[in-house]
Amino acid sequence: QVQLVESGGGLVQAGGSLRLSCAASGIGSSVNTMGWYRHLPGRQRELVAAITQSGSTNYGDFAEGRFTISRDNAKNTVYLQMNSLKPEDTAAYYCASGKALGPLPSGALYWGQGTHITVSS
Repeated sequence: QVQLVESGGGLVQAGGSLRLSCAASGIGSSVNTMGWYRHLPGRQRELVAAITQSGSTNYGDFAEGRFTISRDNAKNTVYLQMNSLKPEDTAAYYCASGKALGPLPSGALYWGQGTHITVSS
């Protein structure tokens, strides 16, 4: 059974930082691109960042230069370091896994339960 368990969300002031973690279990090696999407009210889930097993990364435009995705393959864990957070980053953040993760969420096969981030101004 596939499980993606997220941690690290919460409340932070604008300009602050947070680090999200997502521990995966039960995922085969063929479905091992991992990443994060976020969901703002009234909008479709959008890609924050994704990373392949070999370490290739891609980011949403809003995340470039502020967020960094990394992974520890030995622990099957992916991390998202978020710096210079803005109030418009307030959203539910979801860990995802699939063969490939693009700008839209259709490529994700597995999802975590989500963790909420609130950035206060």
